[in-house]
Amino acid sequence: MSDSSTPRISNISESIIHSYTTLGGINNLDGPNIPSRKDVASILHGLESLIFPGFQADEGLEADIMPYAISARIRQLAGQLTVEIARSLEYAHRRDGKEVPRGACRKEGQEIALNLLELIPHLRQRAMGDVDAAFTGDPAAKSRSEIILSYPGLMAITGHRIAHELYLHKVPLIPRMMSEHIHTETGIDIHPGATIGDGFFIDHATGVVVGETAVIGQNVKLYQGVTIGALSVSKEYANTKRHPTIEDDVTVYSGATILGGRTIVGKGSVIGGNVWITSSVPPYSVVYNKPADYRVKNRYAEGAKDHWSI
Repeated sequence: MSDSSTPRISNISESIIHSYTTLGGINNLDGPNIPSRKDVASILHGLESLIFPGFQADEGLEADIMPYAISARIRQLAGQLTVEIARSLEYAHRRDGKEVPRGACRKEGQEIALNLLELIPHLRQRAMGDVDAAFTGDPAAKSRSEIILSYPGLMAITGHRIAHELYLHKVPLIPRMMSEHIHTETGIDIHPGATIGDGFFIDHATGVVVGETAVIGQNVKLYQGVTIGALSVSKEYANTKRHPTIEDDVTVYSGATILGGRTIVGKGSVIGGNVWITSSVPPYSVVYNKPADYRVKNRYAEGAKDHWSI
């Protein structure tokens, strides 16, 4: 840059700094950091490596050194989690107008971090149930290893189960940061507050949305583009059940939209593609759109007539 640009750069700098003062949206200005997006993503991947050990390209798994390797990984994750959770708790206090010194929430952060790590065997059991559901529910799946390595639906639900535990511990920021990282990687948007039962399978996955107060039962299968959402997005309903309940053994096909906190899809039901549901469906129902008439003809046959099919 030439010397003649210096005044202009100075003006740009002053303008940007002024916007920090007037608009907010700043991390670490005369105060402690809020959680790091990069570090939260790293923690999430580290926890996933404990749930599915040996499936990440940069890790080896030898039986004779496993106890030392796993112990070292847990110690590292405990430290990372403690720092980020403590930051999020301090942020919440400041948001509520309370003055907190740096490090004031470290002990609480460490306790929550260890509580989460103690749940890894339980989360592994649930994750393997999700793998089994995908293997059973997808004829294209050749092995469970293929599912663990490549299925975005499994990545999304595994990450959700981790984020949900932190949500239940009322940790600010981090659960939503995890869910949005998963959303970015998979195209699947599951709010960390959603309650999801075992044996959950999202086939093809992209475009699925599950809202905060949704309740999903056991052995539920969703296809791509399904929305389990709210009828209203008004802020006044923030603390109410806004999203549907999907009972056990339900299948929801692609593009279906199911809305409303009072909406219950009964056990064993099948919801067809592209339907719009805003009221409850009895157990063992089949819900579908009446097929529209469509036109079929041979595009290469000269003088071919149109035929109507239903």
